[in-house]
Amino acid sequence: MNMDDYESLPTTSVGINMTAGALAGVLEHVVMYPLDSVKTRMQSLTSPTAHLNIMATLRNMISREGLMRPVRGASAVVLGAGPAHSLYFAVYEMTKESLTKVTSHNHLNYVVSGSVATLIHDAISNPTDVIKQRMQMYNSPYTSVIRCMRDVYLKEGLRAFYRSYSTQLVMNIPYQTIHFTTYEFLQNMLNVERKYNPVVHMAAGGAAGAAAAAITTPMDVIKTLLNTQETGLTKGMLEASRKIYRMAGARGFFKGITARVLYSMPATAICWSTYEFFKFYLCGLKPEEYKSSITGRSELAKPKANVDYVLPKSEAEEQGEDLADLTVKEVTTIHQPAPPSVSASGAIKTVCELSTRTAAPTINMHTRHTEVKSPYERGFSST
Repeated sequence: MNMDDYESLPTTSVGINMTAGALAGVLEHVVMYPLDSVKTRMQSLTSPTAHLNIMATLRNMISREGLMRPVRGASAVVLGAGPAHSLYFAVYEMTKESLTKVTSHNHLNYVVSGSVATLIHDAISNPTDVIKQRMQMYNSPYTSVIRCMRDVYLKEGLRAFYRSYSTQLVMNIPYQTIHFTTYEFLQNMLNVERKYNPVVHMAAGGAAGAAAAAITTPMDVIKTLLNTQETGLTKGMLEASRKIYRMAGARGFFKGITARVLYSMPATAICWSTYEFFKFYLCGLKPEEYKSSITGRSELAKPKANVDYVLPKSEAEEQGEDLADLTVKEVTTIHQPAPPSVSASGAIKTVCELSTRTAAPTINMHTRHTEVKSPYERGFSST
């Protein structure tokens, strides 16, 4: 990694990333939980209100089951979202920073980092998803998280909490791939220096969440059926797919897509803006010194040539370079001065220069024969 990439590494520690991630995850799920409940109802295969739109479903829940019905089960999300998102963002930042040192492809970096973070996140969040969706479903018998957790464990065992784990991974790995790649792409376009910019963080996060949610809706419908078990025991993803197709056709895989997109767009906008805010706030740096993530194109370090010492150019070489730029006419009118005497301090330099001289001083070719003095005029004896 070159010096520019090194200087653009994240300026926050693992502890700050984990704290910011936990706060962002809790805030995201708590604020958007009512819409998440609506989404679960709309994805149901047996609910008599599954055909209603978002507002009609929400009104039906409140009028028939009470004002607090849309937020039932939110405490389970609070307990699970904190540690899940804490490790989620910490693992993502650490993996992305490590891969920058071994790959020059940013998109590959984002995909691998997001996938590794998803493995950790889903292992923690999957049990809480089972509990909250059991409590969100139509005509649910559960009124408390503890009762729901105990009842599911006694009737179906520990396996029930991870029955949809493989499906969730199949859904969330492409989801997070699209999510992180879109977010980082928009960051590189709108916030090249990766400064703290709430508007960009919210816009990039919302767009990334909407795109990822729309594309992965079919897997989310399958996951909902595996979590709720509303049609009887459903063991795996293939069996759930067959049931959905048999009961609702091909359109059944896109049940609740509008609610899912409308949930994910503000949820991810809240998540990213909260995460970036607490990273910026907790790091204690000035705005001009803060960088929210790795910026620009990451390149592997190129080996530098080993240059021990370069001899300076002699005066003769410098004059030779100047003469090379002159015309032939100008060269013929210049008298080359005699070589300078070598001082004691420049002896080594002169010795080194001897091997580089290739020509004698320039001779003046315009000298006329009449200008040459006779021996007498030059002071020679006549005898």
